[in-house]
Amino acid sequence: MKIAKIIFIIWFLFPVTGLSQATANKTGIPKSLSSLYTDEDDKMYILSGSGTKLFQTWKYPKYTLPQMKGSPGGTETGIAFDFKNEGLNGRLLFGLINYSDSKHPHPVYHFQSSNIEKGKTSVNFNHLRGKYDMSGWEKSGKGTIGYRVINQYGSIIYDGKLSFTGTGPFEVVNTIISGPFINLLKPDGVIISFETSEKSKCEIEVDNMIFKDKTEATQHEIEISGLEPDTRYSYTIRYGELEQSYTFKTSPLPGTRKRFAFSYSSDSRGGSGWGERNLYGANVYIAKKIMAVSAQYGVAFAQFTGDLITGYLTSRDEMLLQYHNWKNSVAPFAHHFQVAMGMGNHESYNIIFHDTIRQYNVSIDKFPYDTESSEALFSSVVVNPHNGPESEDGSNYDPDPEHKDFPSYDENVFYYTYDNVAIVCLNSNYWYTRSTFFVPTVGGNIHGYVMDNQLKWFKKTLRKFEMDPTIDHVFVTIHTPLFPNGGHVSSDMWYNGNNTYRPWVAGQPVDEGIIERRDQLLDLAINHSDKVVAFLTGDEHNYCKTELGPGTQIYPEDYTGGEITLERTIYQINNGAGGAPYYAQENTPWTPFVSGFSTQTAVCLFTVEGKNVEMVVINPDTLEEVDWLKLK
Repeated sequence: MKIAKIIFIIWFLFPVTGLSQATANKTGIPKSLSSLYTDEDDKMYILSGSGTKLFQTWKYPKYTLPQMKGSPGGTETGIAFDFKNEGLNGRLLFGLINYSDSKHPHPVYHFQSSNIEKGKTSVNFNHLRGKYDMSGWEKSGKGTIGYRVINQYGSIIYDGKLSFTGTGPFEVVNTIISGPFINLLKPDGVIISFETSEKSKCEIEVDNMIFKDKTEATQHEIEISGLEPDTRYSYTIRYGELEQSYTFKTSPLPGTRKRFAFSYSSDSRGGSGWGERNLYGANVYIAKKIMAVSAQYGVAFAQFTGDLITGYLTSRDEMLLQYHNWKNSVAPFAHHFQVAMGMGNHESYNIIFHDTIRQYNVSIDKFPYDTESSEALFSSVVVNPHNGPESEDGSNYDPDPEHKDFPSYDENVFYYTYDNVAIVCLNSNYWYTRSTFFVPTVGGNIHGYVMDNQLKWFKKTLRKFEMDPTIDHVFVTIHTPLFPNGGHVSSDMWYNGNNTYRPWVAGQPVDEGIIERRDQLLDLAINHSDKVVAFLTGDEHNYCKTELGPGTQIYPEDYTGGEITLERTIYQINNGAGGAPYYAQENTPWTPFVSGFSTQTAVCLFTVEGKNVEMVVINPDTLEEVDWLKLK
């Protein structure tokens, strides 16, 4: 650690300057970065402070989403799969899905399975006839199976769906392979999103009204409108010869102040324990349990802020596979209520540079930012509000106002409302350079830092809700804690009390350090707002609550920077206990104000009734109560 700090200080004081503007434009390297070059063979590299060239490298994907879809085809006796991966050997589990038998339909796997050899296998539907035909496909001549890919080492790689027609021979037909999901819930409507295996025009019937795709697509977002507030509706999706039916409830009119509940969780990336606890990038075992508890509690919506997946990959299709696995785990519940998703550090989609001598990697946000960044990829798999700031372009440190040098904030910074509650979702892993000690050399954002344009948007958004008479409570959710307690005391918004950590743009540090920026967030949320109830955070894989008020010690003893005084009391509620490997508690200046610390898995359930807000925390695996708090 001491050596690392010395290296950081050297890079901090003597950074290597970046490319000229002409060179940067020619190579496509954003001007916001520095010390990136291309050689005569167009190979990109970083020039470190010591003069070492670190060339771009790739983490070649073991598996990808297009592979796992299996290129299925009908046969006389069933379905044949080709996963286009000769290195894949293992087993394929399969079973029928009865969409009329459960509110939250799942496949029921047959005790038989198929061998996968050199990436190929087949399903014999004779195993699903007679007493095993629980969906009635033999009579109707159509149905859907779920299938699970397990490799030769026993790891689960993918859960998929496939629809078919016929009773032998069989034909593969258009399938909803992801979703449907309830999104952007409003008093008069909703957007229902889903993915189909084929380009198609689909339709949704709600209350005898038909809503259709405008064009053929595989990614569908169908807007439902003209509905009554606070009303439960049935909806039916029709795709080809098949259909599925579920329900959703529109939100009340703003300021109705009726009793409702919502849930909060984060950090469900792949955990320990094999099986569904790490289904290629996601702890779907705990994610499903969190959603099941949320459904039983009758939540109006669920918020999940960051580290959905393991991530940190260089392959788009491998990232999409991990996203699919997470979304598939929550989908049976998200058919009925909104699940809003925020970004964390593990949503990072990277360019990696490798030091072949010292054997370490430097990871930066992938570019071009409009199409290949972590933020752009995240936006492609979620349906969130489009009401956030544009980007850090146009900020005081923008090196080239004529060009885009930063990723977009679209759908990774946003707000939404339900009745008298507003949820503001921030992104503290925007433009994230994972290799903290290389930030002064190559540029990028450190873990936990909210950059300038996002901060300005946050100030404007809080002011908007302060002036809105229909909003009584504001929850601010952000992946990294302002006050870490176990696992990230050396990072997040603390860095062991060291304010020198900050982003670097175009070879220069930004003006404010991490603790100064934390204080600005606190000042806005506590001293300039009467409505912010709590910060909902994650990143640290544990649950705890921290009282933030006038008596809370929030600085190190030797801190020499400016200090703020907190004028009222709110809470930081950290719930990174969504299934990722746990972190134990550490000592900090604010430890006396921390309570309820637990490494159990957890889901926070908030009940709002008028001016009152209560929270109960449940272990979704054991259903025991972990904690309780009356916030207002």
